[in-house]
Amino acid sequence: MQTLAMVSLVVKDYDEALAFYVGKLGFTLVEDSFVPEQNKRWVVIEPPGAGGGAKLLLARGANPEQISRIGNQTGGRVFLFLYTDDFWRDFNAYKAQGVEFVREPSEMPYGTVAVFKDLYGTLWDLVQLKS
Repeated sequence: MQTLAMVSLVVKDYDEALAFYVGKLGFTLVEDSFVPEQNKRWVVIEPPGAGGGAKLLLARGANPEQISRIGNQTGGRVFLFLYTDDFWRDFNAYKAQGVEFVREPSEMPYGTVAVFKDLYGTLWDLVQLKS
């Protein structure tokens, strides 16, 4: 058995990324440790109620190439898919927090979906699958 445990997300600044993901989206901070030999932090977050699902490692861009990828790690495609058990609860909460949706909610054969941007422009699908 294998499990996808973590995905790195390149960010400009740890604290501003935490303010967005924890403060606006309600993610949980799992770990925030300083790694002195590399002069960086190991910052791990997860969606609320994730219960063992994949986590995000917030990785600060450390050189020009990494910095150039912030907000565009997939060439303008949706990068991450956030599944929810209550689409309208989360959609409305995110809107109230000022999260920008670039594609409004729509009903698809698989469920309800909308696309939002994080603070750097990374695209996310917010999805509630049909039961």
